Amino acid sequence: MTPVHPEFLPDATLSREAMAELQRNIADIARFEDDLGFEPDDIAVEAPVDETPAESRGSTATTLDNHSESPQADAPEADAPLVVGVDQAFLEERAVSALVAIQDGEVVERAHAVTDLEIPYTPGLLAFREGGPILAAFEDLAVEPDLAVFDGSGRIHFRQAGIATHVGVVLDLPSIGVAKSLLCGEPDESIDGRPEGWSTPIRADNRVEAPERTVLGHAYQSRQWERAQSINPLYISPGHRVSAETTVDLVDALCAGYKLPEPTRLADGDADELKAQYR
Repeated sequence: MTPVHPEFLPDATLSREAMAELQRNIADIARFEDDLGFEPDDIAVEAPVDETPAESRGSTATTLDNHSESPQADAPEADAPLVVGVDQAFLEERAVSALVAIQDGEVVERAHAVTDLEIPYTPGLLAFREGGPILAAFEDLAVEPDLAVFDGSGRIHFRQAGIATHVGVVLDLPSIGVAKSLLCGEPDESIDGRPEGWSTPIRADNRVEAPERTVLGHAYQSRQWERAQSINPLYISPGHRVSAETTVDLVDALCAGYKLPEPTRLADGDADELKAQYR
């Protein structure tokens, strides 16, 4: 995939002030409303897609020694939405970015990139450190996804421009962020010990450059133990061309018995395997 908005490409040479201003411009361009072309139920994943090691997977997946894989001749239903999961692992000053594209419950392509990290981690400026490596992986993705699911935040961000929003706008790709911790904002209700399927809005607080009480996303309990031990919720938010309400339906449709949506769960596994290969 090539950038649609190259003017928003992450630039590590910018000052922090200039990075923050670029994020404000991205948030102005981002559309936090539905422009998907499919319904969440169209991508329902009823069972885990694949749990076997990469080197022993069948014809719908490539070994991670290869950089990417084109769709197979016996690919799933062509009209089913294609969703790509995005995750990363890190080797000192390098990022390993992994993409896994699924369609109709099958892996149709994997891609990855290993690139240098140019700036240190700074809360709120993650895309300037990790966005370039992710975009490098997207350059080698042969398929055209209908949706990208990021391990990170979208609108739940100090300037409403987390990595899912930043990369989503650069590619003009519908995207959502799925984070394991809350960067900013406040939930409407306590998140403790909630049952599976529960959600509550996350609203802008005084750390967010947005009108007070703006709904930035949701806390969503994708999975929960039936015993005393509790699983923490996910924090999901629109990146681009998706509404806050629809993100809940999308993540619910993509989860298959695990806490994480299948595309990012698989991408997480690939990133870890790639990290071991490149160590």
